[in-house]
Amino acid sequence: MTSTSTTHGVPAAAAGTITLDGDLTVNRMGFGAMRLTGKGVWGPPRDPAEAIRVLQRAVELGVNFLDPAYSYGPHIAEQLIADALYPYPGLVIATKGGLERPGPDKWVENGRPEFLRQNLEASLKRLRLDRIDLWQLHRIDPKVPAQEQLEAVREFQREGLIRHVGLSEVTVADIERARKVLPIVSVQNLYNVTDRKWEDEVAYCEREGLAFIPWFPLSAGALEHPVLNRVAARHGATVFQVALSWLLEHSPAMLVIPGTSSVEHLEENVTAAEIRLTEKDMKELDSIT
Repeated sequence: MTSTSTTHGVPAAAAGTITLDGDLTVNRMGFGAMRLTGKGVWGPPRDPAEAIRVLQRAVELGVNFLDPAYSYGPHIAEQLIADALYPYPGLVIATKGGLERPGPDKWVENGRPEFLRQNLEASLKRLRLDRIDLWQLHRIDPKVPAQEQLEAVREFQREGLIRHVGLSEVTVADIERARKVLPIVSVQNLYNVTDRKWEDEVAYCEREGLAFIPWFPLSAGALEHPVLNRVAARHGATVFQVALSWLLEHSPAMLVIPGTSSVEHLEENVTAAEIRLTEKDMKELDSIT
């Protein structure tokens, strides 16, 4: 169901929109930038020119929410976004901080306020921005008091360096604790049709009016299930398109960010917003465990 000739802006808009904290509206089909880096989310991509084309084509297709992080590369994803899209007309760049990168496929939480500030200031400089629209605490560092981390982020917001705050890989209890310190507008946890560990957090976000941003929405390309195959066959689609369509249908809180380093796969992902799953489809997909 890949389309290379769809009218600019239509596919992503077909997913509908979501509004963060009543003042920041984006299309629910976004783009995750982690795969624009090298192997192990380390260093530059194998084909930097293709990465630039992916980002520019995403915007042509109506994507207006992009999700990089200080740690992707590190620095690489943010730099590519700046090179490809600055000054970001109509776009929301939602970056993250709070993870150190000692090497490929290695991630270490660091929630020390001075490190978080370093991350944020570096992201602002690299993205050529005065303020980040959505800055997400990539992880709550268990080695640093949570209150200390959250108060640091609250100070960034007071200084006007960030507009809205999100959390990543957190429980309902974590979210509620954080909301006592500062406003939270989004939650980014691992979630897809075959991995629903965070179902309670999805329900909480829907109930409380927060966006839920599922990372690994396609299980890093490893989605395999007979039900997915069956539903995909009925729609003449791929299992990945069905998985994305299911996320969008499963909850209005979903802000989906499939990532890729290929224009072809990007177009396939974005046009998933045009699939209309039936009640029968949803019942079958919901049964996946």
